[in-house]
Amino acid sequence: MDVDESLPYPGTLYVSTHVNRVRIIVANSRAGRLYVVATPIGNLGDFSPRAVEVLRACAVVAAEDTRRTGVLLQHFGITTPLLSVHEHNEQLRATQLATRLQAGDSVALVSDAGTPAISDPGFDVVAAAVAAGIEVVSIPGPSAVIAALSVAGLPTDRFCFEGFLPARGAARRTRLAELAAETRTLVFYESPHRIAETLADCAQAFGGTRLAAVARELTKLHETVYRGTLAELGLRAAADTDLARGEIVLAVAGAATAVAADDASLDRVLRLLLAELPLKQAARLAAAILGVRDNEAYKRALLLKREFAEKSAASDSQS
Repeated sequence: MDVDESLPYPGTLYVSTHVNRVRIIVANSRAGRLYVVATPIGNLGDFSPRAVEVLRACAVVAAEDTRRTGVLLQHFGITTPLLSVHEHNEQLRATQLATRLQAGDSVALVSDAGTPAISDPGFDVVAAAVAAGIEVVSIPGPSAVIAALSVAGLPTDRFCFEGFLPARGAARRTRLAELAAETRTLVFYESPHRIAETLADCAQAFGGTRLAAVARELTKLHETVYRGTLAELGLRAAADTDLARGEIVLAVAGAATAVAADDASLDRVLRLLLAELPLKQAARLAAAILGVRDNEAYKRALLLKREFAEKSAASDSQS
């Protein structure tokens, strides 16, 4: 006899025999569990049997959109009551659900698609449950971030998920400038009507030759992955209207690691160049010679030139 002890479903325990599978009802513990359940991002075949059974067994399903989740539950013959939990009421719902969990009800938390709390509502509910001492259990499954990374053809050993970039152009460009030196692969969610602008802004901030991939409609009928440089993808977005349709994940290769130069080496090269060249040109050549960033060399060149000017002024005043 094998007993499934991985993580029991709320209020039930399964006992397997060679003949059949018997459900044994056991008493609930004093507090319920919060189950964070990943749902399909497009293909219903990706919904796991474990996730289905958890949704059936919980007292309530806390859903971002009860209408959308209702369709999912109906497809799998699940009749568990639904409770809306979205960005406008999540703090209130978090308190209410923590009370129910403490009273013994187990709750399944879902978003419209993918894993709750990952650029979706859910964080406040999880945080409230943790603060109340409730056991929080992950029911893993589909995630657009991981799905896109796995097919992008970019380094996956280290990556940085940024969620959605700011919608306003100026704020978006500021954030991208802050990420320009990031060496890990960058992953963003983006809306179809902004993807062309975002690709252009990325090319400006990171350079048009940076490799990237645009993954759209993952797991769905029209799933497509566009790969190339940011410049190439920008041109593709302008020419191919399909690129800007559906759910989109943008992955961008990280910045190349610059060869570090010590301050003494940079100062030595800059002094030689500043004696013969204008500041900007000297800084640019020093950066190319030593493999440092242009702005780093420029800042150091400014400092050296200022120090030289101060020493010259002091020398003139003494003479």
